[in-house]
Amino acid sequence: MNRVVVTGLGAFAALGKNIAEFTAALRAGRSAIGPLTFIRTDGLIVKIGAEVGAFDPKQYFDESRLTLLDRFTQFGLIAAREAIADSGLVFRDGLAARTAVIIGSGVGGQTTLDENYHKIYAEGAKRVHPFTIPKLMLNAPTSHISMEHGITGPSFSVASACSSANHAIGLAFHMIRCGSADAAVTGGAEATVTYGTMKGWDALRVMAPDTCRPFCKDRKGMVLGEGAAILVLENLEHAKARGARIHGEIVGFGMSSDAGDIVLPAAGGAAAAMQACIADAGLQPEDVDYINAHGTGTTANDVTETKAIHMTFGAHAKNLMVSSTKSMHGHALGAAGAIELAATLLGLRDGFIPPTANFTEADPQCDLDYVPNVAREAQAEVAISNSFAFGGHNAVVAARRYTGA
Repeated sequence: MNRVVVTGLGAFAALGKNIAEFTAALRAGRSAIGPLTFIRTDGLIVKIGAEVGAFDPKQYFDESRLTLLDRFTQFGLIAAREAIADSGLVFRDGLAARTAVIIGSGVGGQTTLDENYHKIYAEGAKRVHPFTIPKLMLNAPTSHISMEHGITGPSFSVASACSSANHAIGLAFHMIRCGSADAAVTGGAEATVTYGTMKGWDALRVMAPDTCRPFCKDRKGMVLGEGAAILVLENLEHAKARGARIHGEIVGFGMSSDAGDIVLPAAGGAAAAMQACIADAGLQPEDVDYINAHGTGTTANDVTETKAIHMTFGAHAKNLMVSSTKSMHGHALGAAGAIELAATLLGLRDGFIPPTANFTEADPQCDLDYVPNVAREAQAEVAISNSFAFGGHNAVVAARRYTGA
């Protein structure tokens, strides 16, 4: 059983277009939620989101290549470039075939889908671009990352709604731990802030009109975000042999299914995933210091997740620090788990706990330490990051601060 460490981090999200910007925003407790600017909002009930602002893809890609790249693929490629450069890995001498690429996304190329539907139904277009399908397919980021970096090992995509990235990362972790890969490029990418997608979310009536206030008495719902975060995972011995910088260690992964309702969460299912993750890591509940919560800010999620934490941790739940970084970067759906695990690893590495922004007054049924509004200088040793998705898909990743031991 190999130990698995994180040697590369990349982010391209509403909170920052690289890890340095992302980290600074986390420590400042700065929320990226605001009025939507790059799509029309007339006819929308909810007109806010957490956008990747001031983004010109031509700064990152040749214009000819952009005909193949949906917005979510662009995000994934940019974050992967940063993570791979940060890791220092070069995919040669057999490593290319021993590296996996596993990326999660909930829905794939919504920008391409929305634009082409508009061309057909609103503009009466008779045909669309011949690369429309390769551009919108959910596995596009995985494919383009493997091609851009010459990675020839296992590559596939994971779609489990809001748990997609955590499932992808967990599978990559298990592959390295069992020895079927030496390294992996993994994470999530999503870009669902389109007019058509927003109309769909409007219809669900789970969106906040102002901002995201997880665990608060006056919370009004979730806020959509977008972006990507990519991690490079590596066998510890391989990383040490080449003198790699290590950001942290992945130590466990747990999954479960609610097998209940398509949209309503179940405390038992969430608790089962957390318990499975802790057991997989060889830990006791009392070893966990911090939870990056799923924390969507919806009426159902926050109370259910709090109950699940009590079920999992018992009396230790009151000692835990818990926060929802969705209050800052929004809910990036299939990319959420990767963005949140990156935030968790940065906190473990740098000795701070990201806050729950926009916090007002706690819901009486949400009775934990939610690290309100201000990042806390604290050295957590072990953390878990929760993702609980529509369809009852639960995925939890455990990380430990790396000390060199």
